[in-house]
Amino acid sequence: MHGWIILDKPLGLGSTQGVSAVKRALRTAGFDASKRGIKVGHGGTLDPLATGVLPIAIGEATKLAGRMLDSDKVYDFTIAFGAQTDTLDLEGKVIAESDLRPTLAQVDAVLPRFTGSIEQVPPAYSALKVDGARAYDLARAGEDLVLAGRRVTVFELKPSPARGGGPAKLVEGVHHERSAGGAPPPPFAEGANDPQHRVDHAPHGQGSSGGRSDPMLRAGEELDRITLTAHVSKGTYIRSLARDIALALGTVGHVTMLRRTKAGPFTLSHAISLDKLAELGIARGLEQILLPLRAGLDDIPALPLSPDQAGLLRQGRVLIG
Repeated sequence: MHGWIILDKPLGLGSTQGVSAVKRALRTAGFDASKRGIKVGHGGTLDPLATGVLPIAIGEATKLAGRMLDSDKVYDFTIAFGAQTDTLDLEGKVIAESDLRPTLAQVDAVLPRFTGSIEQVPPAYSALKVDGARAYDLARAGEDLVLAGRRVTVFELKPSPARGGGPAKLVEGVHHERSAGGAPPPPFAEGANDPQHRVDHAPHGQGSSGGRSDPMLRAGEELDRITLTAHVSKGTYIRSLARDIALALGTVGHVTMLRRTKAGPFTLSHAISLDKLAELGIARGLEQILLPLRAGLDDIPALPLSPDQAGLLRQGRVLIG
């Protein structure tokens, strides 16, 4: 069995757990990957608190997994304004707060600054290695890390159709202190680990955020949160992007939702749930959802050849016409 199974990864599941789920389904369907020497791997980590497209490579497709790691990705993500956490997600503790809320017009005006080739500082809470150790392990141990910036490309950045406003309820889930049990698990998120502080602003004259629940936002209405869509190159940290957007707006923020809608040529239209995966494994119907090897190459140009033309090409001949 060779090809791709695309999972719609649920919240809380790690990428390696997604691979394990596919291996279990293969065993159930009579394809024991370990006994048959069939390799199974994923084509790009999607962390536990993110959802969406997770390509799983099976057999010969694992040889293309590296290319999938280098592919562009598309994400939907929600920024909650007013609080920044050390992980820049809901799992971290608050390290900065602000009363300032941007308007939709201000968000629209600042987004072009984050489009194209940009310099981005990776988060301390990330899987990057520092002197052989994972950055998130060092950050959890209390080390103050500031990683070197690097160039990434944001091909497109725009408000999502469901871009949301509403009362500031999402920030209620932020941990102001870590539990007595210690640090949170390695996050899928990025964080800007500035020293703990509070950003104070003069009153903005619009009253509290409560009651701003109309989803049809006006340009001058203040936002507690907004959902954006980003088409990005490999190596782009969405939570670093969210952090920098909030700072450019004169406030702070963290990500409360992250969903990958596209990875290379694969989209949510190709993806299946874990329940459907298990169901098809039991029914021995995994072939129904197995995409061919070439599906992983659908986003590059291809030239169909006849058998004779292919033979000539292998001999180094020039094909004309």
